Amino acid sequence: MAEPRHLFGIHAVQAALQQAGQVVEVWIDRRRNDRRIQALLSTAQATAIPIRRLTARELDELAGGANHHGVIARVHLPEPHDESYLKALLKRLDSPPLLLILDGVQDPHNLGACLRTADGAGAQAVIVPRDRSVGLTATVCKVASGAAQSLPLVRVTNLARTLRWLRQEGVWLVGTAGESERTLYQADLSGPLGIVMGGEGKGLRRLTREHCDLLVALPMRGSVASLNVSVATGITLYEALRQRTAQLGQDVPNHGMKPGPWAGP
Repeated sequence: MAEPRHLFGIHAVQAALQQAGQVVEVWIDRRRNDRRIQALLSTAQATAIPIRRLTARELDELAGGANHHGVIARVHLPEPHDESYLKALLKRLDSPPLLLILDGVQDPHNLGACLRTADGAGAQAVIVPRDRSVGLTATVCKVASGAAQSLPLVRVTNLARTLRWLRQEGVWLVGTAGESERTLYQADLSGPLGIVMGGEGKGLRRLTREHCDLLVALPMRGSVASLNVSVATGITLYEALRQRTAQLGQDVPNHGMKPGPWAGP
């Protein structure tokens, strides 16, 4: 197992506490004693994880300039999965797969945001290439706000080969490309689906495009030419969720519009 790393933020730490063996120690700002801190303390104490109260200056030094929101933990970060895990996952699913495939996202904030959105939209896994792609770093886990622990990240050696295999398994691959004449809202996203998004700046690579069944564009009505990959991912995933729930004659659940973990750090 890799050496423990520092994880920042109350939601990320709370999520890590739910996973047995991930958290080694928790450090909390000694001035904080609010409801969310009390909930975190209860979880840590229930699993006998050491807790230390530190000053804000001590936490700042440990964080090395990162925004810790008064909570830092030493954790064993979640490990990515491989191709064999993906194959086993597809076999045991009892509903049509919804997979997010990211072709070379290298910014940890973007990957963390994509994981968070994919988890919220009900995706069963996020697939990335082993090369030219960021892994599960502490920043990714913090931005994902718990999704890095709950949603499998699958790193594959050869993305094109994985795309070919998914098509053979009946997964419809829809990629996003600004020049496509068909828009996202003209595509059928209700069946077994892999949404394929390009990396920052360059978009989908040529070989990745060639393995998609369909390319769609997000309608752009303003002066900007494109959207950030995590924003575009969110729009696409939630259109897929809308279509899939409509097909089942259901409304997209909103859980009473209560604030969720996305409402704060």
